[in-house]
Amino acid sequence: MRPEVAPPDALTLLYLDDHLAVVDKPPGLLVHRGWDRDRHVVMTVLRDQLGRHVYPVHRLDRQTSGALAFALSPEAARALGAQFEAGAVDKRYLALVRGVTPEAGLVDHPVPKDEDGPRVPARTAFVRRFVFERFSLVEARPETGRLHQIRRHMKHLSHPLVGDVRYGKGDINRLFRQRFGLHRLALHAAWLSLAHPLTGARLDVQAPLAPDLRAVLEAVGAPHEAWATPAPQEQVAPSEG
Repeated sequence: MRPEVAPPDALTLLYLDDHLAVVDKPPGLLVHRGWDRDRHVVMTVLRDQLGRHVYPVHRLDRQTSGALAFALSPEAARALGAQFEAGAVDKRYLALVRGVTPEAGLVDHPVPKDEDGPRVPARTAFVRRFVFERFSLVEARPETGRLHQIRRHMKHLSHPLVGDVRYGKGDINRLFRQRFGLHRLALHAAWLSLAHPLTGARLDVQAPLAPDLRAVLEAVGAPHEAWATPAPQEQVAPSEG
């Protein structure tokens, strides 16, 4: 059985108003109990922290860190859910992967929508931000929201994520545990851009790179700009068709 991660005393709030909260999700916690039987999940920690009901509108894998949005009313939940479903939310992730990737690309490859579901269209754009030894730091922008999409798509390119126990390589995962003390999936939801669910104003939220991932990049001499700001829109592979 997987040991349960102790919840933080409080989640770091990246944005908060009466309708929307964006938190900096720590690795190791599930978003809500629907995916497992964990006693502590992000949803309940945030609910207790704010003293009000919260509505999850998208998800991050257990071991993924970074920006995670919650609606604070049914109306906001419907509006945000529609945005995510329509692909109108710009989500940017930072990932450490095996091998030297192309400078940029667009993966257009069907993946299952859920654990046992049929394959459905899925697209992920990416740009390479830094290379060290035989590894790359990439910025990935999923155009669709499928289960494990970035992880599946980078594996499809033969560039699996570091620390991925399902789609990655055990020898690489062990190397990063021993050399850098990295014990989880090297994936961070760094930037989230969406329309406010009530006003429609554009909101751009950034989650600082998690300390464990930052320590790896600093150890290998990656420049700060490799992870501190998103790549210009024109550098990320655009939609085709």
